Amino acid sequence: MIFSIDHLLSPDELANITQVLEQAEFVDGKLTAGWHAKLVKNNQQLKAGASQKELKTKVRTAINTNALFQSAIRPKLIHSLLFSRYERGMSYDTHVDNALMGSSSGLCRSDLSLTLFLNSPQDYEGGELVIEGVQSEQSYKLEAGSAIVYPSTTLHRVNPVTKGTRLVVVGWVQSIIRDAGDREILFDLETARRAIFAKSGKVPEFDLVSKSIANLLRKWADL
Repeated sequence: MIFSIDHLLSPDELANITQVLEQAEFVDGKLTAGWHAKLVKNNQQLKAGASQKELKTKVRTAINTNALFQSAIRPKLIHSLLFSRYERGMSYDTHVDNALMGSSSGLCRSDLSLTLFLNSPQDYEGGELVIEGVQSEQSYKLEAGSAIVYPSTTLHRVNPVTKGTRLVVVGWVQSIIRDAGDREILFDLETARRAIFAKSGKVPEFDLVSKSIANLLRKWADL
């Protein structure tokens, strides 16, 4: 399931983050790439330090308090938020994200990937996130403050930036629901439950759907 989240960051949060990034130091993005991704990754990433920790906290808080993200993903762990910058000529060619991230003492599974756009699509040309499917591909270039969430199992790329600067946050999520199909079933049921409650309140149909969600979570949750 691929979905977008509009206005994940408020205008004030966005302004604060971009202001910090204007003065921050960036390093070669290859430093955090796997041995084969180094061959196709050409971007810059925010250098580790106090400002990086502060910005990560702001983004993590926005994600954790977003109702759509929580109900669709049911995150167990948000891993490795990276602030990335693409200048003219930079790109990230076709790759798949690592299945396991971290160290041997604390590995986590990448179920879903997230790209949060930090500047307007009018600020740069090119730089589309392209996600490949079985028979087609789809490109994404969202408004500042909006995010796209997609399966980490997909092949994807960032097209070359031909003008301007592209600023994004990328991250990976391990869900408590390992199977993508199971997550979609739970999301559909949660959407239906909320619609029933909004229309009719706590009626028997609402209770039955709530029971099904709870019992499926007991069956599928990977804690």
